Amino acid sequence: MTKYLISFPSEAMVLTAEEFPIVVAESHAVIEEAKAAGVYVFGGGIDEQVDPVLVSADGSVSTMIYRGSELNGGFTVLELPTREDAIEWARKIAAACRCPQELRAFGYDPAS
Repeated sequence: MTKYLISFPSEAMVLTAEEFPIVVAESHAVIEEAKAAGVYVFGGGIDEQVDPVLVSADGSVSTMIYRGSELNGGFTVLELPTREDAIEWARKIAAACRCPQELRAFGYDPAS
C-alpha cells in the first residue's frame, strides 16, 4: 500500500471564532474514522511558533532553510490501497477542515 500526505497551508483555513470548535470536532472525527479503518499513520499541525532550522551532516545548525514552498498548516499521513481511496479521504478532510487539501503520494521505500 502507498502512504499519502494530505495537507493544507495555514492561510487556506479561514474560520470564524464560532466555526473553529466545530471544525476541530469534525476534523478529529475524520481522524478517528481513519484510525478505526486502520489507515491512519500520523498527523498534526506544524508549530508555527517554533522557527525551522537546517541541520547539516556535521551537526551545524542554520536558520537559512530551504526556500520554495513554505511548510505550515496541517497534515495527515494515511496508508491506502489506491489513489482513489486517498482522494476520498482527502475529500472527507477537506469537508471537515473547510478548505481544499493537497494530496501527494510518498515514493515506495522497501526499507521504511
